[in-house]
Amino acid sequence: MNDSIKITILCEDQARMGYRDKIFLAQHGFCAFIEADRRILFDTGATDVFLHNAALSGIDLKTTDRVVLSHGHWDHADGLKALCETSSAKFRLLAHPGVFVDRHKASGEYNGIGWHREEVAARFDLLLSEAPYRIAKGIYFLGQIPRTNDFEALRTNFYHVAEGERFPDFILDDSALVIDTPKGLVIVSGCSHAGICNIVDHARKVMGQDRLHTVLGGFHLMGETLQLERTIDFFKANRVAHLYPMHCTDLPALTRFYQEFGIRKLCAGDSIVIDMA
Repeated sequence: MNDSIKITILCEDQARMGYRDKIFLAQHGFCAFIEADRRILFDTGATDVFLHNAALSGIDLKTTDRVVLSHGHWDHADGLKALCETSSAKFRLLAHPGVFVDRHKASGEYNGIGWHREEVAARFDLLLSEAPYRIAKGIYFLGQIPRTNDFEALRTNFYHVAEGERFPDFILDDSALVIDTPKGLVIVSGCSHAGICNIVDHARKVMGQDRLHTVLGGFHLMGETLQLERTIDFFKANRVAHLYPMHCTDLPALTRFYQEFGIRKLCAGDSIVIDMA
């Protein structure tokens, strides 16, 4: 195992303060570059913003060992097109098979990935897994997350179309990444449509490890007061050394997390280093 893990945020709804010749860009969406025993690009945001921020952060994305998609929404996956243009070689891409669902907002607006499965498979070395998948020793893609808590992922305003019919879209492909370390689990989520507490519970089960060190990413807490308070209760009962809620977490939720846990809000261009010593 590496002596440390570095996670750099390459796309997020807010950007860190830059300066004249180093201005990071913000955009609705999420992308993180994880440097552990493997170099993993987790999500790609919606456009090429992550490429701009990677360059400013001194990250060469051609060194990426694997691209992982948290789920099939445009603001997490449409940057794949820009990534293809950075190299003639095929990147290895890992996701849940449900990422290619024909999904829509309640308004009818298309809300899925901008490429069909066949197009993605032609440009990437594509691997789809509903089950947890081992990327390297101690690093797992969690696959489909069981929805076991009684306060998360209970309602949806989205729908998907299959064989001409509409069905509620609970984004069953929503997943996350977990790294086992001597200090506890490091969990990176994209948006947490599955529920961040469900994700944590599943990560612990998959890894056979209860201790939590870092939980980072989109927490999808927007306006559901009961879910927010139950989530805070969960993290009080299941202590985490470092909590970093960001994308798709509204200001009231961020405020409550700050009041209870003194969190630091990470933005595009920010990075954290987890020392394993």
